Amino acid sequence: MARDRSGVGAQGGDHLSAGAAAGEDLHQVARGATPDVEAHLRHKIVKLKETISNKYNELNRLRADVPALVRVINQLTLENQELRNALTRPHPNVVPIQRKRLPPDE
Repeated sequence: MARDRSGVGAQGGDHLSAGAAAGEDLHQVARGATPDVEAHLRHKIVKLKETISNKYNELNRLRADVPALVRVINQLTLENQELRNALTRPHPNVVPIQRKRLPPDE
């Protein structure tokens, strides 16, 4: 079954047949107008180019962030190692405070 531009099957004279739709596009071109399909594709190309540009900019930002993130990770790794080493050493200068015990209430 032939389909018109709306995707609905052409039945009898109710809808444009595929050939008639193509003929209409040719008449638009002959009059100097842009066919609907071409206009739609041009619009889609513009949108896709914008998307590509945005993705390219985002990728450049992410690449620029990598060196700073590497420095932060290295710094945190060093601090973590220092803390782990501090936990394994005895702490002679740390003395627990003895609390005075109060006699229990009777």
